[in-house]
Parts: sequence; C-alpha cells; structure tokens
Amino acid sequence: MNKIGYLDCPTGLAGDMCLGALVDAGVPLEYLQEGLKSLQIEDEYQLREETVTHHGQVGTKVHVDLSYSHDHHPHHDHHHGSRHLPEIVEMIKDAQLPPRVEERSLAIFHRLALAEAAVHGIEPERVHFHEVGATDALVDIVGTCLGLEWLGIDRLFCSALPTGGGTVKAAHGILPVPAPAVLRLWEMAQVPVYSNGIERELVTPTGAAIATTLATGFGSVPSMRLEQVGLGAGSAQLPLPNLLRLWVGSPGEPQGLEQVAVLETQIDDLSPQAIAYCCDQLLAAGALDVFTQPITMKKSRLGVLLTVICPPTHITACETLLFQETTTLGIRRTLQNRSILRRELRTLETPYGSVQIKLAWQGQQLSNLQPEYEDCAELARQHHLPWRQVYQTALELARSTFNH
Repeated sequence: MNKIGYLDCPTGLAGDMCLGALVDAGVPLEYLQEGLKSLQIEDEYQLREETVTHHGQVGTKVHVDLSYSHDHHPHHDHHHGSRHLPEIVEMIKDAQLPPRVEERSLAIFHRLALAEAAVHGIEPERVHFHEVGATDALVDIVGTCLGLEWLGIDRLFCSALPTGGGTVKAAHGILPVPAPAVLRLWEMAQVPVYSNGIERELVTPTGAAIATTLATGFGSVPSMRLEQVGLGAGSAQLPLPNLLRLWVGSPGEPQGLEQVAVLETQIDDLSPQAIAYCCDQLLAAGALDVFTQPITMKKSRLGVLLTVICPPTHITACETLLFQETTTLGIRRTLQNRSILRRELRTLETPYGSVQIKLAWQGQQLSNLQPEYEDCAELARQHHLPWRQVYQTALELARSTFNH
C-alpha cells in the first residue's frame, strides 16, 4: 500500500504504547489476538484495550496482562521471562506469520539481543530475556509488526527520543535511566536524543529495539499526506500527555527522504594544501560531499568554513579525520533530512569507449542524466581529444538512448 508511518514520541516509547497507537489508528484488537495465537503462548497472557485520558487527550491503552499460573505448553516448558534468543527465533519461524511480519520481528529481537549481549559481555544467543520479559516482548514486538502490516506501512520514521532520567528496577537490580540496553541501541543507530525534563524511564528496551530496527530515519516528520493518527497511551501520568502519536499517510513527494549529518568547522591557521588533503581523505572515508567557503572571522581574520555531508553512521570517522588533519578544536554537527531522487548508473557505448551515465528518476519520470566525469576524462586522455567533445558525444547519445 506504500504507506509511511511516523512515531512521534514526546514522552518516549514502549512496546505496549506501539500496540495502543496501532489499535487507535484502526488495527482491530481481534486481528492482533488472532495473529499472535500462532506463537502458541496464548495461555501466558491476555490482550485488552482501554480508552484513557491524559491531560484532556483521549488515547488507547493496550494491556498485556500476564497470567503467571498457566499450564506450560509442551514445546515451551518454562516460566515467563526465561527464554533465550534461539528459542524465540524458532517460535517466530514456526508461527507461519506473514513474511514481512516474520522478517521484522526477527530483526527486532536480533538487535535487542545484540544490545543486551554487548551490555553483559556475552554472546547474543546466551541473552536471557528478563527485564524485557520474554512473553510481553513477544506480544509487543510481533503484535507491532502485525499492526504495521495491517495498516500497510512500508516505511517507518521516528522523532528524536527523550532520554528520561532517574533509575528503574530490573532483573539485575537498580539501573540508571536510560537503561544500559537502551543506551546501546541508541548508540548502534546514532539516534538523536534530548532531555524533556521528565526524570523517569521513558523509552524501554523493547520500544528502543522496535524504533532502531524499523525506522528509516530519526528526526522531523517526513514529507507525507497525513491520513490518520493513532494515539497510544502509556501508564503513568506525566507533566506532558503520555501519548505516542503514530502518524500514517502516503508519501507526499515522489522523491525519497534520507537523513544526513552536516559537520561544520571554521579554520584560519592551516595551509590550503592541508585542507585539500583533508577533503580528499573525508571523501575516501565515506563523506557524501565536502566543500569549503571563504569567510571573515573575528578580528577580520580570513578563514575557511569546511562543511562535510555524510551518512549518520560515518559521523565518528569524519570527525576523527577533521581533528586529525586540521587545527580545529571543535566541530558543529546537525542531523537533517534531504529529499533525493532515485538514481542508477547505466553503461553506454560511445565511439570512444564505455561511459557510465548517471540517471535520476522522479517517480517513473526521468528527471536528469549526466555522463560520469572521470570516464569522459579517461577517454579524452586516451584519444587526445578535448574533454568537452567526449562529454558532449556521450550526453547526446544518452539523451537519445534513455529519453523515451
């Protein structure tokens, strides 16, 4: 259905809040109950919904009531909270869930296990799901994936997440907030975080695992045509309305959105050759673009503003290079969304040899095409021809070949 979902998390994120937001957005609770039966743990919990009010706003609270005195299932003979990753993987694979529900659920559990394993210094397969609770984690995670499938949400985005504060009780004792597993999940996905002044647990490990696994990007709302909003209620009464807001809609523009990091620093005491070398190194390290601008700094000193655009996953590598190769003492960083056209490279045979052509598409419409500079330059050197002649020949051929 090509729908976009946006998790707006002013008071954080938890698995049951995801379920509440999905039900509030129209997913029938009966559909979730029926889909979750395939896990064969229905004797361990009950699922129910309740309409609640936070600061005058109405939302849906989904309760996962655990039944601690149940008959053990013959294939899963243990108490709540005592499952390890391999068994959970087996349960999900045996459940005959829709393909994307299975894929997303497994990915979330794998990421959660990786984070917990890193915190405890063990292998992911040995992670003992206690504080995330095996039963309620299964219900929250698989139920969320079922709900996203019902709504037809192909891509999910998420707001920046509030850190919370204070402490929380867990199986390992009293832990600081954010919990260690949540902090590790944020680190793995380079999540933008902030403090909203509320000193309590706001993002649970399950909520963090869902967001960091499924979200395409974190930050402001993606371009979309808003069609419905679901409000998932948390349990506590907080200074802000304790509601997760799920925005559901259609893509607003044919081009895609991706999140990029923008790193900036100004330099007034470095050789231009050193700056040129640093720019080359940054591009080699995975920066999407690097550019400089002449600026006038304090006391009328002439300087250079060096800007790096890179994927969020490359922030550390690019900042390390900037500190290593320049005299800067500080780097500003921001996360931004950028609209991008779908691009592909095609190889075209010209009278002089092969040239790669970069094609840019806006929806199904070809928006732009350009011969690759280096290919044209290499052919121009080989044939002792002006670069412009090779480029123009390739461009005309590309237009006649691809502009149908």
